[in-house]
Amino acid sequence: MNSETVITAENIIKTYKNLKAVDDLSFFVNKSECFGILGPNGAGKTTMMKMLYGKALRDKDSGRINVFGYDPKNNELEIKYLSGIVPQDNNLDDELSVIQNLLIYAKFYGLDCKKSLDRIYELLEFMELSGKKNAKIMHLSGGMKRRLTFVRSLLNNPKLLILDEPTTGLDPQVRHNIWDKIRLLKKDGVTIIITTHYMEEAYQLCDRLILMHKGKKILEGNPVELVNQNIEKYVLEILNHTLFDKIKISKNINIDRTPNRMYLYSQDLKSLEQLSKGLKPGDYYLRQSNLEDLFLKSTGRILNE
Repeated sequence: MNSETVITAENIIKTYKNLKAVDDLSFFVNKSECFGILGPNGAGKTTMMKMLYGKALRDKDSGRINVFGYDPKNNELEIKYLSGIVPQDNNLDDELSVIQNLLIYAKFYGLDCKKSLDRIYELLEFMELSGKKNAKIMHLSGGMKRRLTFVRSLLNNPKLLILDEPTTGLDPQVRHNIWDKIRLLKKDGVTIIITTHYMEEAYQLCDRLILMHKGKKILEGNPVELVNQNIEKYVLEILNHTLFDKIKISKNINIDRTPNRMYLYSQDLKSLEQLSKGLKPGDYYLRQSNLEDLFLKSTGRILNE
């Protein structure tokens, strides 16, 4: 934490009925930083995000949240005025045009029509949507709708951008386009907080992140450093379950397995290469470890109920 910290969350607990959605969670976010919140479905990510801008706070059990010096429980409008939000769903009005959707939203921030249009045209160009300004929402592709939701979130020149699974369901071209835009916004001084199920997205964009599981924080740090510090450098995936008992594993190899797949982790690439020599193409995959490996190692490979 430093003098330019813009978000602090301290010992946050939130319970729904008998379930602790967020369990004693603490973190901070610095100015112009991209901060990630990762975790399986049901880990408490979206609940925590909503609490940052005042939503889902009525039943907060305990803890303290500060966003730009404001308490979300008492200063929801002040925080929203400084923030842009890209929710999981695009929630655009399908019957209206692109311009009409944006003009209506701009009125929430008290922007006059002339300033709104100038800002809208600027952002449509930024998100490469200028040619669709008069199109109805129902005629846009999924990727265009997602980019338009980004445009909407930026109308008020936000200091904080809150992104809840911003690229879910998008093709790689659109996803990489949005990543580039996020990097440009960060360079311009916008603070970004993001939840995502795409580990590569978190690895590419986040300066720091936390990994949540069942409401608790289990890891925190820079994604590159977290991978280097918490998991072996290389992994050999055995894709043919009939081979599991036939592989002779040395002491310097750690094993993780599911009924249909085995993962052999090691710092020594040569030892994994030696094991792979007796395997047929299609039976194995030898690669470097990544953030997804750490995610699965930390939260488990079995689906959450």
